[in-house]
Amino acid sequence: MLELKNLVFEVPVKEGSSETRRIIDDLSLSIPDDTFTVITGPNGGGKSTLAKIIMGIESPTSGRIILDGQDITDMSITERAKSGIGYGFQQPARFKGMKVKKLLEIAAGKKLPMLSCNEYLSKVGLCSADWLTREVDKNLSGGEVKRIEIATMLARDPKLAIYDEPEAGIDLWSFDRLTETFRSIHDAGNGRSIIIISHQERIIRLADSIVLLQDGKIKATGKPDEIMPELGLARRAASGPACALTEPTRLHITEIPTTC
Repeated sequence: MLELKNLVFEVPVKEGSSETRRIIDDLSLSIPDDTFTVITGPNGGGKSTLAKIIMGIESPTSGRIILDGQDITDMSITERAKSGIGYGFQQPARFKGMKVKKLLEIAAGKKLPMLSCNEYLSKVGLCSADWLTREVDKNLSGGEVKRIEIATMLARDPKLAIYDEPEAGIDLWSFDRLTETFRSIHDAGNGRSIIIISHQERIIRLADSIVLLQDGKIKATGKPDEIMPELGLARRAASGPACALTEPTRLHITEIPTTC
């Protein structure tokens, strides 16, 4: 279980200033094992910052982070990774000279047979074995690099996987594959937990729990059907495939559903 206790994260309003602005404001949250959680909300609400604090990329101003009963607040990124936390960046890094197969093996921590590598890649919509010999460099599109990073997360198989907007830059067909992959990871019921930062309705509907984050505070938590009205989305009509819209929401969610 992941427990966030009274987290605060402040930054100077400008360089050299003693005046600060709160990005995360006294936030407490518990995420049980074997759950699929989506954190959503308006841009600038603190979602990516919260994910980085959990991974150790940013350090909280105050508060504690507890993983399986152990206080990891002061642990480094490497120590947290060894404890079972994995992180998928919104903008993945590129590695000139690094082949895709080698990157998958580094993530897995062992040599991998070609079949296993191909299985990880196929789950993110990269089905050709030719991908294994390609370099993760500037010649790949942003969407391709994003899919490769998600494949490395699958190879890493962390106990707690955090994905920051995994759908960004990915084509519709690959997005379909990704949603099915996230569903299958969760349905496996092996104690793995997933946290996804997303605005996408299709990802939101997959989750066990939705956390609505605004101005660094949790405004609401609950099951998808309970939180959908807060996002300006109605429950899916039982009589047909159409997705109705509720009254306009005060939250500026970036996705407007036009189809189901």
